[in-house]
Amino acid sequence: MSDTVKFLLDETRIPRHWYNINADLPEPMAPVLHPGTQQPVTADDLAPLFPYGVIEQEMSTEREIEIPGPVRDVYRQWRPAPLYRARRLEQALGTPARIYYKYEGVSPTGSHKPNTAVAQAFYNKQAGVKRITTETGAGQWGSSLALAGAMFGLEIAVYMVKVSFQQKPYRRALMESFGATCIASPSDTTQAGRDVLAEHPDSTGSLGIAISEAVEMAAQRDDTRYALGSVLNHVLLHQTVTGLEAKEQLAMAGDDPDMIIGCTGGGSNFAGIAFPFIGEHLRGGRQREIIAVEPSACPTLTKGKFAYDFGDTGHLTPLTKMHTLGSGFVPPGFHAGGLRYHGMAPQISHLAHLGYINPRSYNQLECFAAGLEFARAEGIIPAPEANHAVKATLDEAIRCRESGESKVILFNLCGHGNFDMQAYTDYLAGNLKDLEYAEDEVAMALSGLPSVNSG
Repeated sequence: MSDTVKFLLDETRIPRHWYNINADLPEPMAPVLHPGTQQPVTADDLAPLFPYGVIEQEMSTEREIEIPGPVRDVYRQWRPAPLYRARRLEQALGTPARIYYKYEGVSPTGSHKPNTAVAQAFYNKQAGVKRITTETGAGQWGSSLALAGAMFGLEIAVYMVKVSFQQKPYRRALMESFGATCIASPSDTTQAGRDVLAEHPDSTGSLGIAISEAVEMAAQRDDTRYALGSVLNHVLLHQTVTGLEAKEQLAMAGDDPDMIIGCTGGGSNFAGIAFPFIGEHLRGGRQREIIAVEPSACPTLTKGKFAYDFGDTGHLTPLTKMHTLGSGFVPPGFHAGGLRYHGMAPQISHLAHLGYINPRSYNQLECFAAGLEFARAEGIIPAPEANHAVKATLDEAIRCRESGESKVILFNLCGHGNFDMQAYTDYLAGNLKDLEYAEDEVAMALSGLPSVNSG
């Protein structure tokens, strides 16, 4: 069997359905609440932001949701994505573990994000929407939605967290090359942005602020809707093509993972690789160790509170029960911009609360070191976000070496680092440092949680 387990690029091997973990949850999730009334949101409440095709998926409890033909046609450009056996890395580590990685960097924008960007663009086009606003951290999501907008003839406006806007000019150029408008957030184009700048003129921004700006812009025009690249149920749903493919590819290789690892910011790539395997367990199948890895400077799962909170800094979004550091928390400007979010996807938070997910956190220097060790063995430079999953994989492989166990480890290499070379340049020059978890700032942000938590 080849070390690369890759299907022929024909649509018979691309999943025909997304997997919806809501169908298998052992306990129902807490309802999403309207920010004004604190009553469960309805489809009509969400209609100003999302097309009904997306709203139906957000609220669905059906186990399988069909992937539309036009979406699968676009997926064919890079899906099925390859699954690699990391034999050279295994040899370098001297481990008996068998390491596999699902490589999402083969997409046109180099990450997993087009899996949902294409789907959301399709549903917006189908609904007659002309323009989509969104936010982005490191730029993987913004560039992916820009790509999808170009494919479906939609105007895209992206609010990019200012620190990433400055750190990652090539991601910005990629968005603009696909025809999108990219704005550094906080900006003076929205009231939410102006409010932040009035209080903090030198603000480096956050995903929570950028979400507020994008939501505000979407609400002002009837022909405009908002799209989110992580956190929400429908986004995690679309990403399950990754795990569904990986399950079949591993079966072709005659292997079965004992452990599944993914980095977590809002939760989309982690859910994509892990949910199909967790779902198997929830339906009475095999239990595996599921590890979610986050940055120590923004430790939502490991140190956040499981509570109702806003998804944005301006408090324009519905209230969801999730692990949160507080919607007012602005994480420090570490290079893994896609992991700089104050909250975690409600579905992942719920499963972590029930004990199905094991979270851990790492500092950025040890993650960059792990990424270079992986790159020098496997020939792929990971995105800074993916380095967190790489670090956990190395740790687990070394534990296998020390114990003599021969575990099968699967992780999601959710994107390449070819647009993030400044981060590696800074690391190699010794200019990066570990950024501390700001306990006092988090405590202040958590003190402002909505009062529904006391009820």
